Amino acid sequence: MVKVDLVVHNAQVYSSGTVFHGGIAIANEKIVDVCADDYLPEAYREIDAQNRLLLPGIVDTHVHVRDPGHIERGDFESESAAAANAGVTAFLEHPISTPPPSTPEILAKRIERAKSRCIVDYAFFGAAGSEFPQEAERVAKEGIVAFKTFLHEAPEGRDEEFRGLTMPNDGGIMEGFEAVAKTGLILTVHAENNDMIKRLITKFRAEGKVGWEYHCPSRPKISEIECIEKLIRIARETGVRLAIAHISTPEAMELLKQARLAGQEVYIETCPHYLILTEDALLKYGPMAKCNPPLRSAADRDKLWKYVKDGTVDYIGSDHGSFLLAEKEKGNKDIFTAAAGSACIEMTLPLMLTAVRDGKLTLSRLMQLICENPARIFGLKSKGGLIPGKDGDFVICDTSKEFTVDHNKFLTHGRDISTWYDGMKLIGKPEMTCVRGRVVMENGIVDHGAKGWGRLIRHGK
Repeated sequence: MVKVDLVVHNAQVYSSGTVFHGGIAIANEKIVDVCADDYLPEAYREIDAQNRLLLPGIVDTHVHVRDPGHIERGDFESESAAAANAGVTAFLEHPISTPPPSTPEILAKRIERAKSRCIVDYAFFGAAGSEFPQEAERVAKEGIVAFKTFLHEAPEGRDEEFRGLTMPNDGGIMEGFEAVAKTGLILTVHAENNDMIKRLITKFRAEGKVGWEYHCPSRPKISEIECIEKLIRIARETGVRLAIAHISTPEAMELLKQARLAGQEVYIETCPHYLILTEDALLKYGPMAKCNPPLRSAADRDKLWKYVKDGTVDYIGSDHGSFLLAEKEKGNKDIFTAAAGSACIEMTLPLMLTAVRDGKLTLSRLMQLICENPARIFGLKSKGGLIPGKDGDFVICDTSKEFTVDHNKFLTHGRDISTWYDGMKLIGKPEMTCVRGRVVMENGIVDHGAKGWGRLIRHGK
């Protein structure tokens, strides 16, 4: 019998909706067997999973790497190392860079940056905006998996990071949606009504209300709900394939669910922090808990789970985005000046496996949300499951014991801003990550010799 490259045995294997005791075999970067231990072939390397859970590698639908332009916040090496530590074997990179990839030439430079630095596989979103709508078709031909846009003007001091990435008025939205519709690719939108938010921030500042507690009221639920209601109609008119990022309100979920039931193609993402945390985190962690859209009430959080469980939500992404501590701490004097976001890619799997343990969703549903659906929806044919013919990607985790979250142990360059889960007791910490047959993380130690092993995934590949 011909030896394969790698065999993992004595595992609790999740594959195609079931868990069984056995293992997998990988040859030439691809899975060749998923079966009981007795039927596994001989291998040059064998790994005893010690009866731990063996899952497909995670596909994270929402990651920001500030490379090039702001590598002081982290680069493709540091953030792909964090991905490896998270059990993420492929991530979809959202375009906030300097400048964003709104043209093929800019995109080519980003691809070149990632090529020699990434430890895990990656795919790119293109930047879509009303500034350069004529570029959409050119960018689409370069293998991107989707487009991304924002509906606001560039945040203060970040003009270059958002050039060609925004549709700040309704006319621009129509023009931008029409341009992306011609490409046939998905358009992912950060959906908040900028006019409402600007008015409230101006009002609060005039009243001296710049403390931590005013971030959430400055971005009320209506700013998301109204925006999504409008986008559904414009997407229907233009024919664009619409995806909404990081949904935080149950009302917005219901709008999208009804649009889908009416036959419209829409895709729905939420994030772990909207399912786990509440607006009270702002009072405890201040700027570290500032994200857009903001955290909501406990009642809203609890209602979101209904849409996770009933199949409405298509995928869960981390919205990982690293910043410097100083960029967050500016918000101690004025919360509206703090950078928005957190770098918590390393928490997605433990948080969600703990939710499985607690009965909030099934393991099968979780695998749909973080593995299978992301690969299918964004055209990553080689990803998404422990199935022969797919890439040899997997993560091993231990669900039998708890660990206490400590942001100091994260590998992201943005660990100092990522404190809002500290002290939580979770299960499912990733203990080994393998990308196309190469082990890139073991027991929290990433193999930086694998820098450059990560491969660009093009749409349909």
